Amino acid sequence: MTMASRLTLLRRISKLLLSPSLSPSPPLRSSRLLFLLRNASRTNVSPWPFASSRSFCSDPLNLPQDSHGPAPIDYRSVLPEDEFHRIANSTIHDLQEKLEEYGDIVDMDGFDVDYGNEVLTLKLGALGTYVMNKQTPNRQIWLSSPISGPSRFDWDHDTQAWVYRRTKANLFKLLESELEQLCGEPVNLS
Repeated sequence: MTMASRLTLLRRISKLLLSPSLSPSPPLRSSRLLFLLRNASRTNVSPWPFASSRSFCSDPLNLPQDSHGPAPIDYRSVLPEDEFHRIANSTIHDLQEKLEEYGDIVDMDGFDVDYGNEVLTLKLGALGTYVMNKQTPNRQIWLSSPISGPSRFDWDHDTQAWVYRRTKANLFKLLESELEQLCGEPVNLS
């Protein structure tokens, strides 16, 4: 390769790498790029350390048949936004009332139910905190639990309940089970 063609190639590569929208990492200086190209030709090592780690096509997931991946979404069952708000608000407000009643039964330091900015928070002192909120774009209720972690519940028309697609858990049944486990008192949230 002649020096002129090398310089032309270097200018083309330099333009690409210095372009902020195309650069895979912070822009390289021309002298650093020239150093990388020279060393690469001597050592047979790629001057583009990022190139080997990047893949521009997706490999199939190859999940095992018994995988607990999410169930497919039946988009015919996605709630219209106004219906979602009506059902989700009703659910969260009902839970707030029942949890406040439950707090009167359970003798626990740090038990507190709070609703603000469309977020329901249940504090169980040293046992942890539950956080529940609406996710309007997904038409879901999200729950963060100190026992089971994060869950995303979709409205199921058939059962008229909020169901976590991954485990098929019912929101109320999950909360009832976990609260009884943590607080030692049964609770009926349905």
